[in-house]
Amino acid sequence: MDEWEEETSSATPAPSYFTGQDWSTEDKRDFDKGSGGRGRGGGFKSPPPSDGGSWNKNGERGGFRGRGGRGRGFGRTERNDFDEDNGEKQSDGDSWQKNGESGGFRGRGRGLGRSERNDFGVDNGENRSGLHGGRGFSREGGDQRGRGRGFGGGYRGRDELESPRGQNDVACLDEAEKPKVTYVPPTLPEDEDSIFAHYQTGINFDKYDDKMVDVSGVNPPQAIMTFDEAAFCESLSRNIHKSGYTKPTPVQKHGIPIVSAGRDLMACAQTGSGKTAAFLLPILQQMMADGVAASSFSELQEPQAVIVAPTRELINQIYLEARKFAHGTCVRPVVVYGGVQTGHQMRDISRGCNVLCGTPGRLLDMIGRGKVGLAQVRTLVLDEADRMLDMGFEPDMRRLVGSPGMPSKENRQTLMFSATFPEDIQRLAADFLKTDYLFLAVGVVGGACTDVEQKMIQVSKFDKRWQLLEILKTTGSERTMVFVGTKRMADFIAVFLCQENVPTTSIHGDREQRERELALTDFRSGKCPVLVATSVAARGLDIPDVQHVVNFDLPGGIDEYVHRIGRTGRCGNVGRAVSFFDPDTDRQLAGSLVSVLAQAQQEVPGWLEESAFSGPASSTFNPLRSFSSADSRKFSNGAGPAVQPATAAEDEEDWG
Repeated sequence: MDEWEEETSSATPAPSYFTGQDWSTEDKRDFDKGSGGRGRGGGFKSPPPSDGGSWNKNGERGGFRGRGGRGRGFGRTERNDFDEDNGEKQSDGDSWQKNGESGGFRGRGRGLGRSERNDFGVDNGENRSGLHGGRGFSREGGDQRGRGRGFGGGYRGRDELESPRGQNDVACLDEAEKPKVTYVPPTLPEDEDSIFAHYQTGINFDKYDDKMVDVSGVNPPQAIMTFDEAAFCESLSRNIHKSGYTKPTPVQKHGIPIVSAGRDLMACAQTGSGKTAAFLLPILQQMMADGVAASSFSELQEPQAVIVAPTRELINQIYLEARKFAHGTCVRPVVVYGGVQTGHQMRDISRGCNVLCGTPGRLLDMIGRGKVGLAQVRTLVLDEADRMLDMGFEPDMRRLVGSPGMPSKENRQTLMFSATFPEDIQRLAADFLKTDYLFLAVGVVGGACTDVEQKMIQVSKFDKRWQLLEILKTTGSERTMVFVGTKRMADFIAVFLCQENVPTTSIHGDREQRERELALTDFRSGKCPVLVATSVAARGLDIPDVQHVVNFDLPGGIDEYVHRIGRTGRCGNVGRAVSFFDPDTDRQLAGSLVSVLAQAQQEVPGWLEESAFSGPASSTFNPLRSFSSADSRKFSNGAGPAVQPATAAEDEEDWG
């Protein structure tokens, strides 16, 4: 779920990617080899990677190190993917050991046993006790309480969707077990070539003009057709040009004038359609017009805009965009998120802050420490707003808007953006917005981008690995993102692909921040053309030249599917998404998949339709209501303000 950030890091650096080395026969044994305790042996032993890094620099044997359960652990899972802020102490689970005798992931908890291999495609008929922690079955089948030959300390079975703040297992760790965070990100380059490096638009960029646009609400401002019509100041216009922006996308054409007019907005547009610039540009323009300037004379910094996003990678991406557009001006953006030394971020804030970008946990921490005041906030932005208000995290967002000094919703501007906005989330989001907010829908709300070719493959879980390998053999060095359901599976598939000489890296919530950043760097550069990821990388990430997405495990909800495949086919480029459909586990998603494929003019396999309209799921499936097709107020039986479409004639001509 959403990344409620915390201070999580290790005191030692570590490699972030898997190399494509050929593992020895002994090393290809499953993870269930171990000798208990922290001793030698167990797991994979690895020769040093080519870059000089090592999973186990001084240990005799590599592998995954168990801690707490005393067996060979595959990873600590008491920490969720979207991290909770717990101050200066570490809660990140995966510490790649430099000096341990059995390097790798340091696990905590009871051991998993051979039975856990069922989840990796080997059916041995034993109980999968490891999915919920507790006692793990040993290799001999005994209940060894973590000392047997098994996954000592392993995963507690959490998937990538996180528990709300205060409910993480990390809370029960002793303070002595959570070392302070020391990681400080590298200094960003200051040359313009690096700052203004931009995404190349694809052959279908002009087709954005054909997207259907609907603006609901009272008296929406007229759309702009060019950036010149927005009347940006000279500095901002210059930076827009340097960024490679030639003409606004539909969400920018309608969103920029709405934000400039001070209206509250709930905007839903397909992935890769330019939502970030739609809210950043008018926010920065207003600051520059008002002569706002960052000042380091006050220990308490009071930003004029606060932008919140659910994951570290996404909020850092938004910050880099704000830094680019504000280059050479007096406006200073700052970013705060977990996994980085708190003192470093506090010093950065103290140098002056006009636009504060942050993940919820770290943002609340900075407010609580008295480093950030909210009295001057004019605009609050929630990016990926449906996720920010879903899955039990609504209380944290209410904590933010209810923090001392935060202007009420009547006295601030609130903006919400996402590619998916289910009706129940729309109704919840209305509590944070003025009653006359506008709703902007670009394209099919909740639908997939038509520039992505979608293909469904029916395959059992036991055959998924080999099907994936066949696909990757055909893609070669083209960048491919492989999405899986759990952090444990991400590591397993990454190691499996490396055994098959496919250079692969992975990203998930149990990796340290330095490892996550290095993984993305290796993937962006092409050093590792395959990135195995969990839901932490499903939303918002804008990585150039991602040609393929593979859903190794389909997500539990259709919204997540739409976000995942949106990592390719961005900014007018074409892409391809292949999804593995397991009839035993994915049947509940069949109806929604049929709807998405049909709306995107994709081929719908006959077996998928049969699965959608047969069995228990058929009684509740309604393809016409799979997504919210417009402003939920249109279906509220008179509740809320009257809504009306945009009335500009030229808008109807352009978008009709």
